[in-house]
Amino acid sequence: MPVFEYKALDARGKSIEGLKEADSPKTLRQVLRRENVFLTEVLGQKEAAAAAKRDVSMRRWVGGRINAGDVAITTRQLAVLVGAGVPLVEALGALVDQVDHERMKRVVSDVRQRVNEGSPLADAMAAQGKVFSNLYVNMIRAGESSGALELVLVRLADFTESQARLRSKIVGTLTYPAAMLGIATVIMGILFTVVIPKITKIFDDSKVTLPWTTKALIGFSTTVHDYWWLFFLLAAGAVALFLRWRETPAGRAVWDRRVLTFPIFGSLIRQIAIARFSRTLATLLKSGVPLLTSLDIVRNIVGNVRLAQVIDESREAIKEGESIAAPLKRSGEFPPLVYHMVAIGERSGQLEEMLTNVANAYDAQVETKVGALTALLEPFMIVGMGVAVAFIVFSILMPILQINTLAGGS
Repeated sequence: MPVFEYKALDARGKSIEGLKEADSPKTLRQVLRRENVFLTEVLGQKEAAAAAKRDVSMRRWVGGRINAGDVAITTRQLAVLVGAGVPLVEALGALVDQVDHERMKRVVSDVRQRVNEGSPLADAMAAQGKVFSNLYVNMIRAGESSGALELVLVRLADFTESQARLRSKIVGTLTYPAAMLGIATVIMGILFTVVIPKITKIFDDSKVTLPWTTKALIGFSTTVHDYWWLFFLLAAGAVALFLRWRETPAGRAVWDRRVLTFPIFGSLIRQIAIARFSRTLATLLKSGVPLLTSLDIVRNIVGNVRLAQVIDESREAIKEGESIAAPLKRSGEFPPLVYHMVAIGERSGQLEEMLTNVANAYDAQVETKVGALTALLEPFMIVGMGVAVAFIVFSILMPILQINTLAGGS
């Protein structure tokens, strides 16, 4: 069933826009009239898609981007509908009306249309580009083939919600320090390019010997004031070159190996990757995805080339009859807790539960470490700003006091 983009007037005469499934514009008018909405303009399905393409770049930045939270909510709603015994096509049709996100509404409508034409749900979702990940599509495919689609949808909803919560928590925790750093940078920029040059002009005609701190402050301020554009270009060029180098296979391999050894942040990055590896693998195995296929999917979402290489080695070792734990231990990249828990899970037949326990443990560690780093970062930033301001004040006041002393003596 096509989706029409329309403009209409509500019962109070207010102009509204929206999307609605209908067989034809005439049916759309009748459906809207029953809702006390009066159609004024309608676009067909192809025209609506063209209109969406024209404004997709704007909507991506103004609330139009589909994130993990949107996918989690949609998955949860679909799981509830399928669990209630609603046929899949009807459940997807109900989702089109329930979803508020316009781009997500178009995606669900396209999935419904493909399923209605006989396509499996997994294939219909795979056709939506990057909206549904490889992990998501493979779990749906496993659920369809095993007849446990409802259970898989519930697990997918839990998984996407937990990932969205972790990401939101990390971003939310780091927002305040990032905002403080940005504000401090702007303030210091204004001080060195506008305020300090004007204040230090009073020293030009004086015969006072300036302290080294004042000379250093004036020199730095003059350099920033005269060559700020050069610093900006150098910084932008360095960032661009670094990003370009990191995108190369060799550069990505070197960077991902090095980043795991960084003080403080290296262990945090490792813990996030291990938590993602463990939870994703557990979710896939619980949903009936074969182990080798699961490892293939996990390798692509772990986010680190070095760890992905270890997972590849584990996959090859399993083909040769080895356990998962042995190559994880040999690599030296996974902590003892991980490969011991995996080994216990393999021996006891409870690998999924052990992987879930590992994921929960590392999620808790990540949350604790991020909170501790944020708590430490704030006072360090305040002390750093205090020291910088004290240096500036001292460097300016000392010559002024010397000038006043000379003036009083004369």
